[in-house]
Amino acid sequence: MIPTPAPPAPPPRRRRPAGGRPHASLPPAPPATAPPRRPHAFTLAELLVTLAVVAALAALALPLARFAVNRSRAASCLANLRTIATAIEGWLADHSDHLPDLAAGRHTRDEQLPTLDNTLASYLDSPDAFHCPADPVVFARSGCSYLWNSTQSGRHKLQLSFFGLEGQPQCVPLVTDKEAWHPGGDGVNILYADYRVSHRLEFRAAP
Repeated sequence: MIPTPAPPAPPPRRRRPAGGRPHASLPPAPPATAPPRRPHAFTLAELLVTLAVVAALAALALPLARFAVNRSRAASCLANLRTIATAIEGWLADHSDHLPDLAAGRHTRDEQLPTLDNTLASYLDSPDAFHCPADPVVFARSGCSYLWNSTQSGRHKLQLSFFGLEGQPQCVPLVTDKEAWHPGGDGVNILYADYRVSHRLEFRAAP
């Protein structure tokens, strides 16, 4: 005979607490939160120290920013002179290697004088090449920030002479700033007859 399995034991009965009611499940308690912190207020001493630090940094930054602006303007001016040199080369090619016969400059745009800006304009893409970025008013009034060395007007490019120096184009300035707008050096940028540009006067009179 196959033995009959014993019936399963009944589940244990929950014990009721005194009073006959089971315990109710309670929700978990919310985590404790710290009381809100009041924002820290600057004391008068801290505020004064902060203002002093900001003022010191500004005093250091302003000269550096001014120096950077001046350097940028001087570099743009030198680029203008190189562009004018290209225009002069174009003129020479069209006029048998003779420099243009120009006045040094004019005071206003109304003056009827042959100058750099109205004579070489057709050899340039834009009249901006005649405007030194450090020039605040002269270009607006006269049309050009630069002076032409009129002692070289009409000369053949191989027959230039300046203060007794002949056959030395590297010592003959052709175009310069009208005023000393650039700090450092001689204050003006210069285009020499060998098409070199510099911020220094680099010629000597012959003894």
